[in-house]
Amino acid sequence: ANTVVPYWQTAAAGFKQAAAQYKVKARVVGPEGYDPQAALAELHKAIADHPAGILISVADVSVLQPEIDAAVNAGIPVITMDSDAVGSRRLYFIGTNNLEAGRLGGRRVIEKLGGKGNVVFFTIAGQPNTEERLKGFKDIFISRPEIKIVDVVDIKGDVRTAFDKTMEFMALTGAKKIDAFVCLDSASGKMVADAINRSKITDRLLVTWDVSQDTLDGIKAGTIDATIAQKPYTMAYIGLKGLDEVFHAPPEQLNKDYATDSFSPYPVFVDTGTSLVDKSNVDLYIASAAKEMK
Repeated sequence: ANTVVPYWQTAAAGFKQAAAQYKVKARVVGPEGYDPQAALAELHKAIADHPAGILISVADVSVLQPEIDAAVNAGIPVITMDSDAVGSRRLYFIGTNNLEAGRLGGRRVIEKLGGKGNVVFFTIAGQPNTEERLKGFKDIFISRPEIKIVDVVDIKGDVRTAFDKTMEFMALTGAKKIDAFVCLDSASGKMVADAINRSKITDRLLVTWDVSQDTLDGIKAGTIDATIAQKPYTMAYIGLKGLDEVFHAPPEQLNKDYATDSFSPYPVFVDTGTSLVDKSNVDLYIASAAKEMK
């Protein structure tokens, strides 16, 4: 996880709160940017310490799944959160139903554009969660052929790419004009909003992801139309709680495929929920964030 992003700081708070409640030692580690190889190195070090359990967000399945399986084979239970590794031996996944979240965002874009227009996406390619979100948008757009996806920009974890590309897109006019921007990750929204503001053009739609203070401020100011809110605090809180339960009541076989077991003690997926935040309810989220900061 990108530990300096507000989304992951919120998740860390939930993890630590659960650790205090359950009286266990918890550490939050990870790279300060999108870096699957650095995440792999951190996971490898964690396995060497042989903890009672590991909660992980999977930045890149191809990179991290073998090490997740190695952890389970070493007797360490693993639960994934936020971004999953479906084919791994993790016990289960806690997070957002990203396909439905994408569909929620897709319906918003269609409503605001009146069913037609050019759309650009910003994403981090290779992450299961962002891929599912994009698929959700496409599922909704397929019924509206006048909605065109012009580009899907992979920012590769570098938010400056989002700013630079938005400035390029804002210069397009006529039939090539970009009517809407959608950010499928939590970090790029502010940069896209900044670029739109820099252009001094006010007729572009921006839909973002998550509820950082910058995003909420952007909704209040009108630069951002809406954002899809997730619950990283809840994901991490439930994740630690789940690992504690596994520690005190371990399964007979840790590396079993519980997804195909009709009598499994574990779910396949715990959906922590999503909601759409816009001007009609943004003050509720701002108040909630202020309360948590006290």
